[in-house]
Amino acid sequence: MAAGLGVKAAPFTYVAHALAVAAAVMVLVWCISFRGGLAFEADNKNLVFNVHPVLMLIGYIILGSEAIMIYKIFPKLNHDTTKLIHLILHTIAIVLGAIGIYCAFKYHNDSGIANLYSLHSWLGIGTIALYGIQWIFGFVAFFYPGAAPHVRRGALPWHVLFGLFVYVLTLATAELGLLEKLTFLQSTGLDKYGAEAFLVNFTGLVVVLFGAAVVVVAVAPAHAEEPEGYAPIPVN
Repeated sequence: MAAGLGVKAAPFTYVAHALAVAAAVMVLVWCISFRGGLAFEADNKNLVFNVHPVLMLIGYIILGSEAIMIYKIFPKLNHDTTKLIHLILHTIAIVLGAIGIYCAFKYHNDSGIANLYSLHSWLGIGTIALYGIQWIFGFVAFFYPGAAPHVRRGALPWHVLFGLFVYVLTLATAELGLLEKLTFLQSTGLDKYGAEAFLVNFTGLVVVLFGAAVVVVAVAPAHAEEPEGYAPIPVN
């Protein structure tokens, strides 16, 4: 594990945030400059679809990543405060993710395109469902009403492990989404070696590197004396 290798979380939080900014800028440039902009209602239905990748990457993945890293970004912050921020960020991520999925369905329905026919869509629905289950479990066990301290200590490693599994699944779903959209665009005439194709491919690479940095942050200790994973749960 990262702790056994002497890796600390702090340097990777800096790397993750730099990559997050890069990914956010790249997806915005793609959807606004290359794809024409964003809209919830428009005659050009592609503008409705463009909201999907923006919200899924910036709202769902990046904010969800911040929720995962919050314990390592502010290791000296009061545990209850950090836990509340963790919960709020995940809540916002789920809401924005749900809106992003709604925009994809709306685009398909308004354009006469079938829904849920691709691996990307299957994984997308499955991932956000698992994300919701993880959120409910975390809320009940760690926030309200809250399990007994010894139960929370036992459940925490599983909460972290399942959370990282869902997170990696989310990243894989995003990569499939970028690949699927780019393949569609190229099949309708987009230059395979043009600026837009390179932008989408590099966005995918940045998302992979970003996800890897977040996972390292999650498993690495904030300080040398701390165990792996999230901050320990207080006894009282």
